[in-house]
Amino acid sequence: MQDLFPVPSCFSSSISSNSLFSSSSSFPSPKLAQNLVILIYRTKAAGHFTLITITWCRNLLTRGLSISINGDNQTNSSCKVEMRPWHFWRRHGSKRFTIQGNKPVDVIWDLRNAKFCDEDNSSPEPLSDYYVAVVSDNEVVLLLGDLKKEAYRRTGSPPAVIEAMLVSKKEHVFGKKRFVTRAKFDEKGRFHEVSIECEISSSVMNMESEMVIKIDGMEVVHVRHLQWKFRGNEIISLSKVKLEVYWDVHGWLFTPASGLRHALFIFKPSLSSSSSSSSSSSLSSLMGGNGCSSYSDFCLFLNAWKLVE
Repeated sequence: MQDLFPVPSCFSSSISSNSLFSSSSSFPSPKLAQNLVILIYRTKAAGHFTLITITWCRNLLTRGLSISINGDNQTNSSCKVEMRPWHFWRRHGSKRFTIQGNKPVDVIWDLRNAKFCDEDNSSPEPLSDYYVAVVSDNEVVLLLGDLKKEAYRRTGSPPAVIEAMLVSKKEHVFGKKRFVTRAKFDEKGRFHEVSIECEISSSVMNMESEMVIKIDGMEVVHVRHLQWKFRGNEIISLSKVKLEVYWDVHGWLFTPASGLRHALFIFKPSLSSSSSSSSSSSLSSLMGGNGCSSYSDFCLFLNAWKLVE
């Protein structure tokens, strides 16, 4: 199965940016396996609507942060922050870009006291005590983290009138039987824990293979006999939100056991009024385009890499 988006290295000088997914192999080496989260926001910067991409990654050696801003003529400006234990000073800094005809955009971050989950295969995103701010035209057009007062004080700029909108979250997670992430499916709602548990049979026909998807610990999807239902979709209810769930676990079942096995899950909020037609949506339609008119256009892409047990 072809990967949906490029996977950067964790900005290590010893690992090239193409080492994880080279042209000669569709699967990364287990030694280089890293959890990865890509957040794409739509906002207004330098007088134009644009996309800002935030990438968090984590491997055995380091954590990394990358910020990329779409400019004119399909060019991107970006900066990278490598967070090794012995590079404390890099967790605090700023960088200026020029986009849309040399208009300045500033990125300011403070990750010195950021708290991360230390569990194996946990998300590389910080949990608290940090901020990442993007400033354009003397306004904070994008602000991540919980230290908002500190961010506004350091930037000397107020929040923008037009609030940034999260378009998509794309995440790579590694595990053996359980894969976990967090996401918001309602703009005014809270974060939910999404977990996927799988049991792949060792028999030739995988007759006992099954998969369970849970949200906040409650089972919402249970698929038995995965060998016949390795691709599918369901619509579930989450509070007041209809949620479309798509899965493709072909790689888990039919990839040689000697390598990493890949599965794709997509979670997409859907307006109640459109629920009757949403079941006919295809994977290809969800993966095409970055347009965003409301939070119902948000998509969570979860790439689950199954490690050899």
